[in-house]
Amino acid sequence: MSLARPAAALSSCLLAFAAPLFAGTHAGAEAVNFEHEDWELVCDNTRTCRAAGYQDEDASAPVSVLLTRKAGPGTAVTGQVALADDWDETLLGDLPKQFRLALSIDGRAHGSVAMQQTDTVADLTPAQVAALLKALARDTRIEFNAGKHTWTLSDRGASAVLLKMDEVQGRLGTPGALRRPGKRSESDVLPALPAPVVRAATPHPPKPTDAGFLDRHGDALRAALRRASDADDCMDLFDENDVQPLEIARLTKTKLLVSTRCWLAAYNAGDGYWIVDDTPPFKPEFVTEQANGYEDGALSASHKGRGMGDCWGSQEWTWDGKTFVATGEMTTGQCKGFPGGAWQLPTLVTDVVNAKK
Repeated sequence: MSLARPAAALSSCLLAFAAPLFAGTHAGAEAVNFEHEDWELVCDNTRTCRAAGYQDEDASAPVSVLLTRKAGPGTAVTGQVALADDWDETLLGDLPKQFRLALSIDGRAHGSVAMQQTDTVADLTPAQVAALLKALARDTRIEFNAGKHTWTLSDRGASAVLLKMDEVQGRLGTPGALRRPGKRSESDVLPALPAPVVRAATPHPPKPTDAGFLDRHGDALRAALRRASDADDCMDLFDENDVQPLEIARLTKTKLLVSTRCWLAAYNAGDGYWIVDDTPPFKPEFVTEQANGYEDGALSASHKGRGMGDCWGSQEWTWDGKTFVATGEMTTGQCKGFPGGAWQLPTLVTDVVNAKK
């Protein structure tokens, strides 16, 4: 879904950005966002899939497990666990700076992992991952314990999410399927795809005349942007009662990047960016109205899923000398009480390298 400009909150806490906002979308596998109950699946353009589960809505102790599997025959599932404090900050503060977090499934112990108060994410052992995958096929009680405190992981939605992971990676009916295994050859499993390579270009340094460019051309440039844009995309550009300033940055000897605020919501904002000629009639080329940062050839967007900031979505674009290419897109997962979000769940990954001069 696209982040609607006037919306104060999203109907779903899984932040996903609409593909048409990207300039220069890369070939590759179609990204997948799938959510059911307390579990979600995010697969990127290389076919790597990440399944994340959380506590249920009634639980006060935030916990999440991330199960990651790369595409291709015979690949293993890896796992991580993350904790967060409750609203009263009474859980982690009671524990030592370093502590052991124990996994229990239906009352049976499955070992422990080391954690720290300052880094409450830990890798699960292969045996723990195997036990979790087996348990998530049925109604079960999954608990993580440290000291006198317990974090309970929900199993609601896990089977549907893991089945979807198998479907996306072409594993249904193969021995390696997490759900519905069979005798179909592992060679039929879809292969991993390489991350697209993007060659980043270094922007041209500012010219001495850039300092007074907006004083000389600001009104004409704003008019050109309006002619090339739609109020539905950049409503603030057309607001005569609250005129937002323009900003420019040099890209090439003859091209500039111009920006202005396009929309403002309760806790999010988005700026519009255009590539323009540095002489009239400017010929604006629209990039996005979602970004809120630019530095040295890189555009970025970051937006909250809700005001408390426990879920985010982000995008990145890289200047390649001709246009801004989409080079990153991710969500942090469901809004479940993790400051800054629980995980990084990418839907678009690329390999950005410096272009040869």
